[in-house]
Amino acid sequence: MLKLAKAIGLAACTFLAAVPAAVSQESADPIKLTLHDWTGQLITTNIMAEVLKKAGYNVELVQADYLAQFAGLGTGDLHVAMEMWETTGREAMDAATATGKVEVLGPTGMKAKEEWWYPEYMIEKCPGLPNWEALKDPKCAEAFATAETAPKGRYLGGPVTWGGFDDERVQALGLPFEVIHAGTDAALFAELESAYQRKAPVMLWVYAPHWAPSKYKGSWIEFPAYTKECYGDPKWGSNPDAAYDCGKPFGEIWKVGWAGVKDKWPGAHKAVTAFTLDNEEMGVMITKVDLEGKQVADVVAEWMAANEARWSEWIKK
Repeated sequence: MLKLAKAIGLAACTFLAAVPAAVSQESADPIKLTLHDWTGQLITTNIMAEVLKKAGYNVELVQADYLAQFAGLGTGDLHVAMEMWETTGREAMDAATATGKVEVLGPTGMKAKEEWWYPEYMIEKCPGLPNWEALKDPKCAEAFATAETAPKGRYLGGPVTWGGFDDERVQALGLPFEVIHAGTDAALFAELESAYQRKAPVMLWVYAPHWAPSKYKGSWIEFPAYTKECYGDPKWGSNPDAAYDCGKPFGEIWKVGWAGVKDKWPGAHKAVTAFTLDNEEMGVMITKVDLEGKQVADVVAEWMAANEARWSEWIKK
């Protein structure tokens, strides 16, 4: 029994010695990072989790709704969200940070683009593209129709939880299209793969950073340029009676978190703020998962091994 007690004591001392001094003075409670439903976000979140674990933090990954997560971030039940896209999350992010309970932890380094996209073989069927006004032509809309939407064109949007205001955009711009939401990220791009191989009509939500814009030849629709007034003031734009009569914003992908992180886990707050990746890096990793069939955990482990000098700086005292 005495030997066992000594062994347990030695193991405890060894563990404490392995934990950086700054971390040992911080809370041992789990830092809860949110997981969503697209590959890139799973990668960024798991990289951040592994980095924090290397620094000795207790980390928990929690599945959460992309927009509804702000309720948990505001109360401190959730702590860090690694990807909030300027294209779809700006309004929710601004509303949350205005309360003082959520803070922006800086840009990820990746630039976001999300918009309606079509393959280049559809241009001959709708020659006015990529101008959005070409979509108002009934013949063009019918070229994008399916059995369930005809004679209206079909726009395949992302999962409803992604936001994006596509239903509102169709109505505000008077487009003869019906919005159908894909159930998952995987289903969205499986449909693109199938349509492209058959040269079948398809108009869908494509985003970057992602492998799809590199693998497939096509273009994004050019809607009226986004402004804050477009989303907030119906009088702005071509339809004086409706908001969202413009395209989606382009810009940063942000990190956000509970405002209490900086006090409870200051070292982790510093590390999350320091985290950066770029579109090219992310595109390579998404390709490995989605096209080459690798596991997210394996891709993250590869990145960690190849970038130790880099992430070590994020957790350096």
